[in-house]
Amino acid sequence: MEHILAGVEGFMYPNEVELQWSILIVLYPYLTGLVAGAFILASLERVFNVEAVKPTYRLALLTALSFMIVAPLPLQLHLGHPERSLEMMMTPHLTSAMAMFGFVYLWYLMVVLVLEIWLDYRKEIVLKARSTTGALRLVYKAMSLGVDNISEESLAIDHKVGTFLTIVGIPSAFLLHGYVGFIFGSIKANPWWSTPLMPIVFLFSAIVSGIATVMLIYMAITAVRGGKIDMRCVDTIARYLMYAFIVDFSLEMLDLIHRIYEADESFKSLDFMVHTRLYTSQVILQIVIGTLIPIGLLVMAQLVKLTDGARKGLYSLTGVLTLVGIFSMRWNVVIGGQLFSKSFLGYTTYKMGFATKEGLLPAIILMVLPFVILWVLVKLLPPWEEEAAAGPGEGI
Repeated sequence: MEHILAGVEGFMYPNEVELQWSILIVLYPYLTGLVAGAFILASLERVFNVEAVKPTYRLALLTALSFMIVAPLPLQLHLGHPERSLEMMMTPHLTSAMAMFGFVYLWYLMVVLVLEIWLDYRKEIVLKARSTTGALRLVYKAMSLGVDNISEESLAIDHKVGTFLTIVGIPSAFLLHGYVGFIFGSIKANPWWSTPLMPIVFLFSAIVSGIATVMLIYMAITAVRGGKIDMRCVDTIARYLMYAFIVDFSLEMLDLIHRIYEADESFKSLDFMVHTRLYTSQVILQIVIGTLIPIGLLVMAQLVKLTDGARKGLYSLTGVLTLVGIFSMRWNVVIGGQLFSKSFLGYTTYKMGFATKEGLLPAIILMVLPFVILWVLVKLLPPWEEEAAAGPGEGI
């Protein structure tokens, strides 16, 4: 306790000295944001007929599923009794925003994502169940759920139902991440979080991070496979990323201007936080490195004629900086909102452990785990049409 008190300045209530939400709670909105953004990118081709992004459609769905599976794990590790979370999943409470996670998660995961992926891959699953042998055949037969009708009429129905699910999935994706922002925005006791723009800012930042993630994964996997990156596809993704980024940054600036104009009793404390303890994470990482530079690079790609190689490097750098900036935003919201006292007379610090239950090591493992799951999914369900027709595991 002495090392915790050493980082305290001014007057702090006893329950404010040690932060209750750690880096794991930072990861939770970050991972769910990647899910929502990846699904929105997939919907561009399925619903809005943006043919240029078709090479990333299936990859975006698999990416969303991979991160969706891992999304609740930070909350599980944070709980003192994680086995009790099953009650929230099975009997969600309508009057609690946090307990509504059971409804939102199960609906989006089981009804929207899994069913849409199954319908989209059903033909390939049936064909591989017929052509493969051994354990893989059992896997594909189980994935087919006993449905082996792949006639044109049946596949046409699959396509219509899949399109309907994608349309339903768009507001579901908005609900998934908008409600995460709603949880923070509805906490009136904390002026850093209590703003009606919080759900909207969370939503658009989620779209930005998800699009950037799929773009990076597509470029990386294509390069590893030795394939040719579809620059028309990447250029189109980058253009939509720029649009979403501009809207996201505009909303954040609107929120900032509103806070400055309102200048209530909490403003002096929040201003002190931005200029001291959150200066690096918010001003440098989130605004400059994670927002202004990526937007500038994307605008330059639209205005300046560059070679394919130069654009690949520019988009890769933009994607990495974008993910850093969005993670910094989540950090500033979750951690930054706990660093000052409700009395506005004191400040504390957050010291992150390494090999503890809520330390850096578990956070790193949770960030790597979705990519491991994605690797398995790509092996079983190749997201490229030329590989879907080949044997399992070929091409990667």
